[in-house]
Amino acid sequence: MPIIGFLNAGSETLLADRIQAFQQGLKETGFAEHRNAEIEYRWANDQYDRLPMLASELVRRQVTVIVATTAPAALAAKAATREIPIIFEAAVDPVMTGLVTSLNQPGGNLTGVTSLNVEVAPKRIELLHDVLPMVTVISALINPANPNAESQSNDLRAAARSLGLKLQLLHAKSEGDLSVVFNVLGQQRSNGLVIGADAFFVSHTERLAELALQHAVPTIFEYRKFAAAGGLMSYGGSFTEAYRQVGIYAGRVLKGEKPADLPVQQSTKVELIINLKTAKTLGISVPPTLLARADEVID
Repeated sequence: MPIIGFLNAGSETLLADRIQAFQQGLKETGFAEHRNAEIEYRWANDQYDRLPMLASELVRRQVTVIVATTAPAALAAKAATREIPIIFEAAVDPVMTGLVTSLNQPGGNLTGVTSLNVEVAPKRIELLHDVLPMVTVISALINPANPNAESQSNDLRAAARSLGLKLQLLHAKSEGDLSVVFNVLGQQRSNGLVIGADAFFVSHTERLAELALQHAVPTIFEYRKFAAAGGLMSYGGSFTEAYRQVGIYAGRVLKGEKPADLPVQQSTKVELIINLKTAKTLGISVPPTLLARADEVID
């Protein structure tokens, strides 16, 4: 029976919906866990420095294919093996980060799916500016341990400049850092916050929403669960769709196809969620045109 090694930078308890979507993709290619395939999960629980060790464990286990979800996990898997096929899910440009040499012809032992989360980060600044048109200074929260922290920061700075905004960068890579960051925001009376794309932040979505409300900071993030938990807005690619596609690719590799022959796919579904109840609590008037564009309005 083939064994799938599943490597993720986050936590299992917070990603149940994505695991279900991944397994759905596998099912669409004829595979089901415990029936005709086994899955060995490895979770870094937001400790990115553990990923190389976990990837090496899967290599020693001689799994049939490695599914590496999140960019840090994908990079760790690539460094661990050149022989075992790797299917990645990452919210980054896989060519720029060195995962593959080309989207259409990935080459080597990697291919996968990208989601529009890092690429649409500048759009989050624009959306926040739409609901806060008088604001001139906003903040951005970045995890410095993320491999694409620098590129995210540069993209956000450029987007802010194009709108005539000043951007303040803040960093967090542990749960304790989050409270410190929001205390600083409270002291600075920050006018708005954009949370960068990162697996650690996704793992602490509800805590981030709680802190944003507690400190009355209008905030936008990539993950729908953030708006559902009380955050002002979320805008980003659909994680569940990306994981389903990863499951399909993993199944195709189990059937004998080679990653080098499977072009990197881009999950193009993007969702805008607005929590109108939170907007009213913060005293923000959301433009009707923006409400009309939303995929979901929580009231």
